[in-house]
Amino acid sequence: MKKYKIKDDNDLKECEKLSISTDILIFSVSDEIQSNYRKLNKKHFSVLLAKRDTYPFEGKWCLPGGFVKPGEDIEDAARRILVDKTNIHDIYLEQLYTYGEVNRDPRMRVVSTSYMALIDKNRLNDKISNNLSWFNIAVTEDEKTINVTLDNNNEEIKFKIAKTLKEKTTDRYKYKILENDKLAFDHPLIIVSGISRLKNKLEYTDIVFNMMPKYFTLSELQQVYEVILGKKLLDPAFRRIIANKVEKTNEMRTGGGHRPSILYKYKTTN
Repeated sequence: MKKYKIKDDNDLKECEKLSISTDILIFSVSDEIQSNYRKLNKKHFSVLLAKRDTYPFEGKWCLPGGFVKPGEDIEDAARRILVDKTNIHDIYLEQLYTYGEVNRDPRMRVVSTSYMALIDKNRLNDKISNNLSWFNIAVTEDEKTINVTLDNNNEEIKFKIAKTLKEKTTDRYKYKILENDKLAFDHPLIIVSGISRLKNKLEYTDIVFNMMPKYFTLSELQQVYEVILGKKLLDPAFRRIIANKVEKTNEMRTGGGHRPSILYKYKTTN
């Protein structure tokens, strides 16, 4: 392998102007308790946002994030920042994409590696930091644009993204922010990229079970798929998707005005 040397101090100074950060996109699915006890609890697909209290973008919402320390592995930094900024521990985390547009941060040149984290909010034992809030996600999409509404019952955030097919063979899109007034940095791009990644992985991976309780009914699991995908699934199609991913238990759920339901759990070995 050919080695390259920094020619002079000016080259070194240019390198030192680049900072590395990580932003963490935390998704959850949780219940909204129905007043009609005969109906299943409504599911919400949500994202965790932080309210900024310093420059830049003071007063705007953003994904939890921070700078990588010298000598620190990027994933180690993401896990440290997750705890420091949210007080959430030991959850599923995977690298998403790297964002490096020159002017994405007004302070300096910052390249950010984003991560996607998944949790079941109903089972969250950690008390999240005070500047954080869960926002329910609603998405409408056509061939050219994605419209996203985030709502935490007190405030509504809307943004619009243009999408252009980048690679036909892999069905990958390039995204561009068209409208955004309440989210900091380029975080709308990270959010839509994460939603797209999660949707694509639902069918061919077991990733959804990071957002499920230990025991669940098949109807509850189907609700989670539907709220993430943003569409209803026919029962036969859904059963094919999860056929080799769950196993029946001897547990039953009773009461609440419903007929007894068999509980399932994630099948760790197929």
